[in-house]
Amino acid sequence: MRMNAALVGTIAGLGWLAAQPAVSTEAAFHPVTEAISRNPDPGDWLHWRRTLDGWGFSPLTQITTKNVKGLQLVWSATLEAGASQAAPIAYEGVIYMASPGGVVQALDGVTGDTRWEYRRTPAVVRRNLAIYDDKIIVNTVDAHILALDARTGRLVWETTVADTRKGYSFSSGAIAVEGKAISGLTGCGRYKDDVCYITAHDIKTGKEAWRTSTIARPGEPGGDTWGNLGLNFRAGGDAWIPGSYDPEARLIYWGVAQAKPWTRVQRGTDGDALYTGSTLALDPDTGRIAWYFQHLPGETHDLDEVFESLLINDGGRRSLFKMGKLGVMWELDRRSGRFLSAHDLGYQTLVTIDPASGKALYRAEMIPKLNQAISYCPGPGGFKNLTAMAYHPATKAFYVPLSLTCTEAVFGAMKQEDGGGGTGPAARSSLPHPASPKDLGEFVAMDKATGRLLWRHRQPAPFNSAALTTGGGLVFVGDYSRRFTAFDAASGARLWETRTTGAPQGFPISYSVGGRQFIAVVSGPGTTWNLINVPALQPNAPQPKPGSAIHVFALPSGQAASVR
Repeated sequence: MRMNAALVGTIAGLGWLAAQPAVSTEAAFHPVTEAISRNPDPGDWLHWRRTLDGWGFSPLTQITTKNVKGLQLVWSATLEAGASQAAPIAYEGVIYMASPGGVVQALDGVTGDTRWEYRRTPAVVRRNLAIYDDKIIVNTVDAHILALDARTGRLVWETTVADTRKGYSFSSGAIAVEGKAISGLTGCGRYKDDVCYITAHDIKTGKEAWRTSTIARPGEPGGDTWGNLGLNFRAGGDAWIPGSYDPEARLIYWGVAQAKPWTRVQRGTDGDALYTGSTLALDPDTGRIAWYFQHLPGETHDLDEVFESLLINDGGRRSLFKMGKLGVMWELDRRSGRFLSAHDLGYQTLVTIDPASGKALYRAEMIPKLNQAISYCPGPGGFKNLTAMAYHPATKAFYVPLSLTCTEAVFGAMKQEDGGGGTGPAARSSLPHPASPKDLGEFVAMDKATGRLLWRHRQPAPFNSAALTTGGGLVFVGDYSRRFTAFDAASGARLWETRTTGAPQGFPISYSVGGRQFIAVVSGPGTTWNLINVPALQPNAPQPKPGSAIHVFALPSGQAASVR
């Protein structure tokens, strides 16, 4: 039975219907094949960072450094209430995205008209979706994965991945790899008889193909790095940011977050606590760990290295680049996991990194002790968080949104008991970084080969959207003060900016329909540590108001036609 959109929304709001798509008009749709997934049309944005190499780069060239000042808002749409960190995808002129409040939407990319809408309780994740074949892959906060018909929003299948009563959840969606939906779980902090893992599900059927633990179990390789702790006291290792894929090497790359509780003294470990704080390379057929690199052995401050992996070829060098909360740009050989380089922004006060091995060693005075105050940089939000960096192949540079904060913290004692665990008791307050006492936000361009900063912008408001680079020589990013800005990727000159209804969030994208290029960004309330604590650090700064929306920009029709 089909119902109109208003009726579905009303019934869902009353709790009478758990999940039901709205009416849609089926349009011509070409299934996304493996070839299309690996090499999207320049006008499409198929993965959370457009391509499976994680660049966040659109090759579209219609909007350039010379005409970007002509960008205008062409449509916008109000989204459901709630935190918004959306990573829209765009295919054949349709935008698909997860909105706050458990809604998946398909919107016309030219007009913003709703093609279909799917509502679910409990909610879907607030970040990315995946598309493959004729299906939209959706992960949910209650640890389910489901497939919707991309034409209509009709539910095709739904699979339970983990028991949400044990704390398991998804906060990000899947990536599509060779007909499988690869997803990473979060909510792994509680003590229980299981650990966190990454899973693969067949996109046609929803059947699980494999699952790989992100924590080394007793008796397995790496299991001794947790000391004598039993499996039920090995917590953390959340895999909460989507991964990348190299079809030539046939390896999936996924980041693993910190161990929990946050500090070694609380959790009772002195060792490395594998595979937390690591990048894993996984076989797409079996989930077997081909290699790992641990960025922060025995992490002890709640500083993830879990974020996006960028895969870049340069001559015979096949590299994986990653930056986490510490503000260190790691470069690894992506076939072997061998350490190649580490470029430190110079703001962190916690570790020294061996230039030969890449091993991070904690400074003795920086390791927390129970009930003793300790000050260090960065703070819990890190210098770099889920605000993803982007790469531009013309400049061979990374564009990284940063927040410059430190913290004073006191970590308390806790009991080890079944059903307990979590992050551990901690009292933490944000402090400005001494290198930038008035400016919380920094946006930098970093040379890929040398780590040298090509340019930087500092400002009072932190940058809090991902970066987007384009073939027109531009880089876009949003900040806490509601500004959405285009910079010249080469020079760093600020070329255009606008104010959105809320603070730009999530992951901006670029796509084209009928030869016209569009730039889309979502705005809404923030949820990261740095954004939550802006009022404490800058009490006089204007605070973004609640409410989420998507904003889509383009050149005026006549101007767009003239530059095709």
